[in-house]
Amino acid sequence: MARVLIIDDDPKICSFLVLFAREWGHAAAQAGSLQDGLVKAQREPWDLILLDLDLPDGNGLQILPELVDGPSRPEVIIITGTGDINGAKLAFQHGAWDFVTKPFTMEEIALPVSRALAYRKEKSARQAPLTLKRDAIVGSSQEMRNCLDDLARASATEASVLIMGETGTGKELFARAIHENSNRAAAPFIAVDCGAVPESLAEGLFFGYEKGAFTGASARREGIIAQAAGGTLFLDEIGDLSPNIQKALLRALQERHIRPLGAAQEVAVDFRVVAATNRDLATMVAQQRFREDLLFRIRAFEIKLPPLRARKEDIEEIAVKKIHQICRHYAIGMKGISADFIHSLQANRWPGNVRELINVLEYALAAAGEDPSLHPKHLPPEYRTATLDLKPPPSPQGVPTDGANSGGQAPFPTLAAYRADADARYLQMLIARVRGDRDMAMALSGMSQSTLYSLMKKHNLSLSGRAPEADEKW
Repeated sequence: MARVLIIDDDPKICSFLVLFAREWGHAAAQAGSLQDGLVKAQREPWDLILLDLDLPDGNGLQILPELVDGPSRPEVIIITGTGDINGAKLAFQHGAWDFVTKPFTMEEIALPVSRALAYRKEKSARQAPLTLKRDAIVGSSQEMRNCLDDLARASATEASVLIMGETGTGKELFARAIHENSNRAAAPFIAVDCGAVPESLAEGLFFGYEKGAFTGASARREGIIAQAAGGTLFLDEIGDLSPNIQKALLRALQERHIRPLGAAQEVAVDFRVVAATNRDLATMVAQQRFREDLLFRIRAFEIKLPPLRARKEDIEEIAVKKIHQICRHYAIGMKGISADFIHSLQANRWPGNVRELINVLEYALAAAGEDPSLHPKHLPPEYRTATLDLKPPPSPQGVPTDGANSGGQAPFPTLAAYRADADARYLQMLIARVRGDRDMAMALSGMSQSTLYSLMKKHNLSLSGRAPEADEKW
């Protein structure tokens, strides 16, 4: 059974489509506006969304990208009262499955619906390889799992890949992971920052040149396309390429032959292209700043990386791993990480994404000096304002907070009893937070391995959720 959401302000159309979906054995719900539709689409998982373009509060195309990239990444079929060719083209560019014009019969809507659901069933049956190499890619949020699914599928093909995302979201990490998980992993991975290549040198850089091809060409030089033979050529910020180089690159992709400057013959070369951009290339095409035919060539497969602010649940995992790496790199003692420090990180918007987060973590470690743990005070001033909204942790249950044993309350505990109760509660929260990850437990608590194990054993607890003896082999 699939879950179908209908977003349309026409009650008759909604009733017809809900009845149609239920007759086919699917669960169905409806929304009559963009706002209501977007809320329902993001609140629950859907397999298919039927989206009307003409709605009371706007055009359905306004929310199409958010629907397609939503938590369950549903297929979307556009329904409209007019045969809007431009609207259909835009819908397909933003990931719509199909486009149906009103009025339509049950047979006319049944075909695209059945095909979309069959495709979704087939897609969900495919699983990412168990041995997917992703050591440098950190995160377990739904948004990141969706991207890793895309990575696994892209790695299994030879198609060109376009990775889109803001600066600092990890586009090169994904490009390397695609290469490392592909059949080309044993061959070179050649990366080039297109924005840093002067146009006067670009042709020689990409295609190479023979000795004497121009003044200063004192020796033959192999271009980066030839260097990537058998492997992967990563073109970072491909939107920065000049029109002339776009044209030359398109020909190389089409013909799989290149001619170095000054060479008499073309050379066959086998390479795969993975490109990345933080720009809207479709808009650049409309503005005639990027070739449409080149865009079609490089985006046979698309991966859209979310900004860090859209996956804040990953911040703690990223911070713990990066702090470990930084401490090891600089040979400094491992730092504990306070809960307030993590809360402060999660409260920021991170316009520079993971790259900015790593820079801030390096600053915090330097500011901490000999302090055993990281706290909000170690952050740069502009990142600390979020701590003003933090509330102090609740007192242990049953412990008076006014410092007196007033009538009707339990006897005031001894310091030893208070500490034991607080220790046990802290460990229980730690176990729930780290879900069996020993390194994360040590980092968050600031305890050494032996101290953490001893305290766990004292309170008859275990990180693994099994008997404490199960942790003997720490």
